[in-house]
Amino acid sequence: TGIAGETAVPLTACMAIFAVGLVDDVFALKPFTKLIGQIALAGAVVYFDYRLYWVESRLLDSVFTMVWLVGLTNAFNLLDNMDGLCAGIALVVAVMLIIGLQSGASSDAARPEIAFLAVMAGAVTGFLIYNFPPASIFMGDSGALMLGFGLAVLTLSNEGVRGSRSDVVSAIAGPVFVLLIPIFDTTLVTVLRLLAGRSPATGGRDHSSHRLVAMGLSERSAVLVLWALAGLGGGLGVVLRSTQDGLSLAAGATFLVLMCVFAFFLARVRVYDDAHAPAGAFTLIPGDVPYKRRIVEVLVDVTLAGAAYYLANRLQLDREEFAGNAEKFYGSLPLVLTAQLAGFLIVGVYRGTWDHFKRKDRITFLKGVALGAAISQAVVWLLYGYYSYSIGIFLIYMSLLGGLMVVTRTLVAAIEDAFD
Repeated sequence: TGIAGETAVPLTACMAIFAVGLVDDVFALKPFTKLIGQIALAGAVVYFDYRLYWVESRLLDSVFTMVWLVGLTNAFNLLDNMDGLCAGIALVVAVMLIIGLQSGASSDAARPEIAFLAVMAGAVTGFLIYNFPPASIFMGDSGALMLGFGLAVLTLSNEGVRGSRSDVVSAIAGPVFVLLIPIFDTTLVTVLRLLAGRSPATGGRDHSSHRLVAMGLSERSAVLVLWALAGLGGGLGVVLRSTQDGLSLAAGATFLVLMCVFAFFLARVRVYDDAHAPAGAFTLIPGDVPYKRRIVEVLVDVTLAGAAYYLANRLQLDREEFAGNAEKFYGSLPLVLTAQLAGFLIVGVYRGTWDHFKRKDRITFLKGVALGAAISQAVVWLLYGYYSYSIGIFLIYMSLLGGLMVVTRTLVAAIEDAFD
C-alpha cells in the first residue's frame, strides 16, 4: 500500500479539513458550521484509534483527543493573523516532530509519518518564500485548518511520539511543548478577552503578534520572535519526550515560567480602542479590577507550586522510584497545593502588589513557602505515614518554589517599573 496507505487516516483527515476550509474561503461559513465539521472529523480520527493516550480511560482519552484536535486546528487558524506567522510556526512544529520521531525508539515504524511530515514541511517552505512579510500569497482558512489539524493528528499517530513514559506529566509535556506557541497564543487571547469582558469568539488585533507590533516591533520582527520561541519550545519538547532527567525538567520548568512572565508582559499592552488610552499603552490586567489580578496571581502560584512539587519528586527519586510512588504523588498533589495556598494566606502574601515587590515582600513570600511546605509535609505524613515520604522532597520543593516565586515576582516588578 506504500506510505499513502499507511498514513491513510492523517491524509484523508487533511484532505477533508482542507475541503471545509476551502468552502469557508469561498462561501464564508458560519463559525458554528465549521466547528461541527471539525468535531466530526476529530471523531472520525478517534474512531480509527488515533488518541493521545494520556489517561487509561478510553472515554476520557477520546474526549481529550477530540479537544486537542479541534483546539489546535483553531489555534493555527487564529495564528494566521500576520504574514508568515502560521506557516513559519507550522514549519517549526513539523521539523521538531520529524526530529522527535526519528530519534524515538520506534523510528522505523514511524517512517510513514516522518515522510508525511517531510512533505508537509517542504510544501510549507515553498509557500513561506512568498508568504514571508511582505507576503504576496496567503493560505486562507483552507491552509491554516489543514496545517493545524494535520499536525495535531500526527502527534497522535505513532508510538515514537507517545513514547513509553513513566507518568502522565511526561506524556503531556512532549506534544504540548512542541505546539506551545499555538496553545500559548490561543490561551492568552481567550483569557484576556474574557477578563476584558469581550467575547472570545470575536476576532480582533489582540493576538501575541499584534501586541508585539503595538510595542514597537515590525511585523517581520514580531514573527521572528514567535518563530524563535516555537523553536525553543519544540526543542524542549523533543528532549522531554525521550528523557526526564533533572536538567531537562528544570529547563522545561524555567521556560514555562519565562513564558508566563512573557504572557504578563503582553497582557500589559493596550490593544483595544479604548477612549482612555491609546493603542500600545501599557495598563493593568484588562479591566483594571484588583480581584482579576488576584485571580491571576493565585493561578500562577498554583502552577508554580505544582511544577515545583513535581520537579522535587523527579529530582529526589529515580525513574523507577517515581513510577512506584506515582499514586502517592498524584494523591498528595491537591493536598500540597491547598496547604501551600493556606500558608500564603496566613502570612499575607496577597496583601501586596507585584509592581511593588521589595525586600520585605521577598521575606514574606519565603515565609509563606516555608509554612506551606511544613503544612504539606505534616499532612502527607499524617495520611501516608512518617517513613513513606522523604523529607528531602519537601526541602527541594521549598527551595524550588521559593526561587521560582521570587524570580517571577521580580521580573514582573521590573516590567512594571520599565513601562510605568
